[in-house]
Amino acid sequence: MAEPIPAQKAPYGVELEAGKDYWWCACGRSQSQPFCDGSHKAVGLAPMKFPATETKQAWLCGCKSSGNKPFCDGTHKRI
Repeated sequence: MAEPIPAQKAPYGVELEAGKDYWWCACGRSQSQPFCDGSHKAVGLAPMKFPATETKQAWLCGCKSSGNKPFCDGTHKRI
């Protein structure tokens, strides 16, 4: 299995809609960052499904190294 690659060294600001499920790209290869487009199938890494519990802006990890995936925890500042 391949390792994830950083899509960018900053988080992605996105609007999440309450009650909707999202698929966060865990491999870093999606062309629809920070969301999955199926690119992981070539490398064996699976996306992370997460539900939005409220409608709000969220900061999703772009470096793929957060300890709080899919959300940014500032890890990108150290890589």
